[in-house]
Amino acid sequence: MSKIKIKVGMASCGRAAGADKIYKKIESYIKEKNIDASVEETGCIGMCFREPIFEISSKNHKVIYGDLEEIDVPKIIDSFVDENPLQEKAILTNEFDAPENKNLATQTRIVLRNCGIINPESIEDYMENAGYKSLEKALKNMTREEVIAEIKASGLRGRGGAGFPTGLKWEFAYKEKSDKKYIVCNADEGDPGAFMDRSVLEGDPHSILEGMAIGAYAIGADEGYVYCRAEYPLAVKRINIAIKAAEAKGFLGDNILGTDFSFHLKLKEGAGAFVCGEETALIASIEGKRGMPRIRPPFPAQSGIWGKPTNINNVETFANIAWIIKNGANEFSKYGTEKSKGTKVFALAGKIKKSGLVEVPIGMTLREVIFDIGGGMKTEKDFKAVQLGGPSGGCIPKELLDTKIDYDTIQATGAIMGSGGMVVMDESTCMIDVAKFFLSFVQSESCGKCTFCRIGSKRMLEILDKISKGEGEMEDINTLKELAVKVKDSSLCGLGQTAPNPVLTTLKYFEDEYIAHIKDKKCPAGVCTNLLTYEIQPDRCVGCGMCAKVCPVDAISGEIKKVFEIDQSKCIKCGACFNTCKFNAIEKK
Repeated sequence: MSKIKIKVGMASCGRAAGADKIYKKIESYIKEKNIDASVEETGCIGMCFREPIFEISSKNHKVIYGDLEEIDVPKIIDSFVDENPLQEKAILTNEFDAPENKNLATQTRIVLRNCGIINPESIEDYMENAGYKSLEKALKNMTREEVIAEIKASGLRGRGGAGFPTGLKWEFAYKEKSDKKYIVCNADEGDPGAFMDRSVLEGDPHSILEGMAIGAYAIGADEGYVYCRAEYPLAVKRINIAIKAAEAKGFLGDNILGTDFSFHLKLKEGAGAFVCGEETALIASIEGKRGMPRIRPPFPAQSGIWGKPTNINNVETFANIAWIIKNGANEFSKYGTEKSKGTKVFALAGKIKKSGLVEVPIGMTLREVIFDIGGGMKTEKDFKAVQLGGPSGGCIPKELLDTKIDYDTIQATGAIMGSGGMVVMDESTCMIDVAKFFLSFVQSESCGKCTFCRIGSKRMLEILDKISKGEGEMEDINTLKELAVKVKDSSLCGLGQTAPNPVLTTLKYFEDEYIAHIKDKKCPAGVCTNLLTYEIQPDRCVGCGMCAKVCPVDAISGEIKKVFEIDQSKCIKCGACFNTCKFNAIEKK
């Protein structure tokens, strides 16, 4: 065993920040200096804002370092050779004060229990952390009914967004009589700002496979699919590696662990259609058809893939299963609220200091997650709103920061918990612009099957666009509300039924911004281009001419050392002059 162990965060976030170079530098340095050390990959520990990250440990020390550059590698490794760990750039350790010591201490990691700890491409690492022990327990010590009863007793609700009780869903599929059943992991994560499922797939793929195998045993399925979007190449790679390793060890395939239970698993890559996150559209895609929702009932538990009973849960749901079977339903239900048990993983993004993944007990407040764990606002501007639930969710204002995060309480605000995307916004955010963004996303991703989803969302988007240009009328607000209700009531699947949520919540909590755009022809956040005016203030302009140099349409003129002017008829409101001026001589109005 090597004297020094090094684990480099090699998830997508780490690689994007330069972890590949750090990994290669570590390899070359320990080889060059003949240091008794090993280096391997691990997943995302959740602190994406600190990437690149690596953990280094020796007999007496363990420290995680972040914000790394190649130049940092030699001195950190040398300090561990000398048994005197370097404190510079340390972000997490029990040995001395480090900035992120409290970050993980305030979390409860069940889904993320192995992420950033094990090598996701090593089944041995997973097994050393009790991997596949829950599957063995279920197959050898529990009946199918007992497994379902345990999941029901845990109170686990589907983490894909709807929050339907997982054990009840399994029971429906179990009770169906059929010669063939399927189980599916929905890994078609497509919400803007969401990356929870990707990180689990990249950091702990075997937890998904084990959860699926336990679920397959419970409902009586012998075949399953992991439906993962092709835009997640690292997740696809690691799931494939995990499937092959599990088959080689006898955790997948025929007569698993010497029992009469057989379960075969395949990976199906999605082509990027957001609507395929909906169960029946996903099923159509697996069957080789165009991904379009169908009328329910019958539900997938009754008639799913090729007309056979099918159970579908998302990545995070399956990642809980092995932990529940190992530790028991009572232990899991200690966390959360009366109706929403366990923990929830959130992807923090937007104007927040500590962007990345956090896992907290359900029932924490938005304020605790955003400010205590997320570090608060990244900019000097005040918190304005948080968007929860992606395109199907809504915007919650600062007045509701003390709202508890559970399925029912969040739904009462007009938003939904969704799969866990949490986009934080400050006062520089225009809520009409936010509504436009999410509605534009949904409108472009609509499969087109339902008239109100296809055309109604387009008409809503047109109205929002008109308002953002200062061409709106007060009756447009009522028209938006009327269309929203019709799109909700008349759409076939969840995509259309929830598409108006971002519009409705911004109208509910920020109607004054709509009125300002319509009546005053002003965007309070200074975002909507058509409503902006850039003006040079004579008392601050020093006549440097930099604004004129960067203007792409030659709208700025003047003489050096004299006050410059902007021709408003030519100005395209690009903001290049505003961003370039070092003397704050240009005001955005």
